Amino acid sequence: MKKLLPFLFLFSAPVYADITSSISSSVKLEVSAAATAADRIGNSYSVSGTGVNTTDGTTAGSIGGLGAATNGVNAYTPITASQLTDGESFNYTVSHTTGDTIGTSLTTGEVSAFGDITSTSGGTATNLAGTVDNHVITLTAGSQGTTATGQYVTTVTVD
Repeated sequence: MKKLLPFLFLFSAPVYADITSSISSSVKLEVSAAATAADRIGNSYSVSGTGVNTTDGTTAGSIGGLGAATNGVNAYTPITASQLTDGESFNYTVSHTTGDTIGTSLTTGEVSAFGDITSTSGGTATNLAGTVDNHVITLTAGSQGTTATGQYVTTVTVD
């Protein structure tokens, strides 16, 4: 019986498998639109200090600041500081940022003149082309603001 064992493997059951194959090709052509991103700079005011006298020109001890807003810009009251006691140490810091004015008569397509603007022109499809012929992909570069992408995919699945 032991001598017949190798011959039994020769007569084993047949193996069946499902094989699936797919091939696809594609071309994608894109032309970018014009775009603008605008970030408005806001109003800010900060003051700190020790050992100083302050005035806004009318009121002693005033620390100045921001007032009512007109078209997005706050009124600003500046202050004057002087050393409180001659010969003593003092520290004084003031920071003021005037915000961007909000446009009141913009028309479609216009952008307010904000402090942080990025603008890009639209792409032009001049010369942009792509073809697929019997899985041979041909791409032709376009002008600025364009993208051409070709793809060839082969898939084999064995179950």
